[in-house]
Amino acid sequence: MNSNKSDKLKRPLYINVYDELLLQITKGEFPIGSRLPSEPDLAKELGVSRATLRQALVLLQDDGLVRNIRGKGNFVIETFSKQDDVQLEKLSNPMHKCHVSTFDRIDLHYRLDPDTEHTKQVLKRDSTAVLALERLYRKGDELLAYAFTFISMQTVESLSLDLENNEQLLQFLEEEAYLMANHGDIEIRYTHTVNLAERKEKLVGHNECFLLLETLYSVTESDQPLMYTKFYIPQEFSNIKLNAYKS
Repeated sequence: MNSNKSDKLKRPLYINVYDELLLQITKGEFPIGSRLPSEPDLAKELGVSRATLRQALVLLQDDGLVRNIRGKGNFVIETFSKQDDVQLEKLSNPMHKCHVSTFDRIDLHYRLDPDTEHTKQVLKRDSTAVLALERLYRKGDELLAYAFTFISMQTVESLSLDLENNEQLLQFLEEEAYLMANHGDIEIRYTHTVNLAERKEKLVGHNECFLLLETLYSVTESDQPLMYTKFYIPQEFSNIKLNAYKS
């Protein structure tokens, strides 16, 4: 049906609430890292229902301004002031670009695995054995992120990586591999399953994570991956940004 009549859209109330909260964050009334008042208190202060407030909070979370931590509340996050710094296209560790929090420490564990059809596929080679490494990113008592990496033993030997030196291994995984790499591929998925080697470990966010599958290629062997990594970033801590260009 054709019609020249245009219906005017009424501005939803939760958008007004969103604008008011955004203004308060911008003015510093709610500084970065601070916890917003409880939902009942905030709804009462703004004169709206809790349902309307939740719609505004979800929008703030979607825009990367606020994150909700179950059982703790809503917090203004650091990315509000530095969103332009987050670019996944640049070759460097995606965990530190896409995770909104900082870490107190990174625990590293490894084991030697036999070559399998899966490792042959992701590493694009037959290996004598495969080095499997897991990184656990922590802040205080919380496990905020997780990464699992495969490296062929041929690569380990060619780079003279010392498996008894955790500091060297961690530095390679976090920094040196990206300086050594020629290019990389990243596939973004969403998952509810995080298979941690240690069953007692629990990732925050009830395993609702963005999963970044990264294949990193070296300069010398551009056809064979330097390493393959799965990065698990809980949804509530994620800030993933891609720049699009006209070809």
